[in-house]
Formats: sequence, structure tokens, C-alpha cells
Amino acid sequence: MSTTTTALQATSDFYASNPATRVLRLALGTSQRLWPALGLRLAYRLFGTPLPPRWLRRDRPWPGTWTQERWAFEQASLTLHHPTPAEGAPAEGACVLLVHGWGGHAGQMLPLAQALMAQGLRPVLLDLPAHGQSAGRVSNLPQFARAIEYTLARLAQQGQVVHGVVAHSLAANALAFAAARGLPTQRVVLLAPPASPREYTRLFAQVFGLHEPMRAALQRRIEAREGIVMTQFEPHASGPRITQPTLVVHDRGDRINHFADGAAFAQAIPSARLLATDGLGHTRLLRDAQVMQAVADFLA
Repeated sequence: MSTTTTALQATSDFYASNPATRVLRLALGTSQRLWPALGLRLAYRLFGTPLPPRWLRRDRPWPGTWTQERWAFEQASLTLHHPTPAEGAPAEGACVLLVHGWGGHAGQMLPLAQALMAQGLRPVLLDLPAHGQSAGRVSNLPQFARAIEYTLARLAQQGQVVHGVVAHSLAANALAFAAARGLPTQRVVLLAPPASPREYTRLFAQVFGLHEPMRAALQRRIEAREGIVMTQFEPHASGPRITQPTLVVHDRGDRINHFADGAAFAQAIPSARLLATDGLGHTRLLRDAQVMQAVADFLA
């Protein structure tokens, strides 16, 4: 089965589970025929809306031994979650930034945070714009990269040394791009990264019934508004410029981002090592004890 077919089915299954999908598909299909400008605006907004929506997780409590810090960022905000010494975190020393993927939240990184604290490292968990406890309604891959760069700069301003950065899925793609631009950290971990952001516009177009001219217009609008073309995020563009030791973790059965995507990053990054897993899929690897230990050992 091809990469596109597999990812398309997974994406289709996700959207099909929401009754609103049929309404949105009808609205986009009608507008692209009768009022293309409106159709493009609707497609742009929907494409940038993380799903499932963050309000579904808004009331989920964090452990009382964690503290939150919120920063204004662009038209949204960033939320950082810090463990206290009562949680087992060292009071000082190097920290590791942990970043969730598209539609995710910082709480998904708690198992890895525990593994890092066992190694004497201090994790800092980040909720990206429009995700988790951060403000904002829309986001995108370039904003993810800017958020990672901004977070490291602000932490450095506070006197904190970020020893490593770990990111999952789309944020891993953003992390690779930021690392290629000289991100000031010693080690990088990419968990299940996608290799081609352009492919997401194709998947989105197929799921919501957009024709190719509308899909191409959507891609051009994203690139024009963000001031960057999507090919700049692909492994061949960013990988060779990453100088940090890098660990890429990817499951062979990942139905969201194909295993070949992670392998492409591992091949393109000069100092990268690929850890292949089986049976963990796209998100279970965030909870697997052996993966958590391997990442913690790499960062220690």
C-alpha cells in the first residue's frame, strides 16, 4: 500500500468520525464551485485548525506538582509546564524541551518527562499555539518552528540552558527546520516526523473534496502568508544543515507519517541515528517504556 493511500485512509477515518465533516465538505465543495474566493478562505481556516479542538482537553487537570508559565506569542500564546522538585525534577541544571505534535497537547509528553527526570534532567513541556492550554484558534508548521525558536531564546534569556529538544510528528518537522537554522541546543530528537508537508495539503484536499486548482491555491496562500515554501521543510533541504547529534524514532507501522519519512530524515542528517520500532504506531511510541528509556539515554 502506498504512503499516500495509507495516510489518506487514516486521515479520512479521523475526520469521518466527526459528524461536522459532512457539513464542512459540502460547504467547501459548494463554495469552490460558486464562490472560489470564499472557498479558499474557508479551506485556509479549516486547514489551520487543530483537531480535535483543544477545548475538549481544557478541563483535564495537571499533576499538582507541575507549574505553568504563559507567554504571549504572535496572536496567541505559549504555555510551558515545569516540574517542581516535589515531582522529582532537579532544582537546577540543563533542561530538555518537549513538544507535542499537531492536534496534540503537552500532557502526551509526561511519560518521557518522567524518564528524563530519572536521568537527572529537567523537562519543560510546551503547549504550542491553539493547542492544550495555550490561546489561539489556528496554527501551522512555520509557526511551530517559530514557537520552538522563540521558546529557546526566552529560556536562554532567563538563564536556562536547553540541553536538548524532543518533538513529535509535525512539531518534529518544525524542530528539524529550526535546528537547520542554528537552534542553540546540543541534541535533537525527532519522533515520527513527516517528510513532506506538501502532502498534507493533498490529503486535506482529498478528504474534503477540493479540486487541484483549489489545493494549489491553498498551498500558495500558506506559503505567501508565512513567507516560506513548503519544500524548505523537507529532509533534503533541512537535514544536511543540522549539526547536532540527532535521534530519529519511527514505527514501521505508523499510519499517519510513513516509516520512510523518518528514514529520510535519518539519512539526510549527517549525525543522525534511526531507532525503528514495531507495533507502536504514531502515538503509542510516546508511552512505550523502551522508547522513553532510549530517548532519555540519548539525551543524558
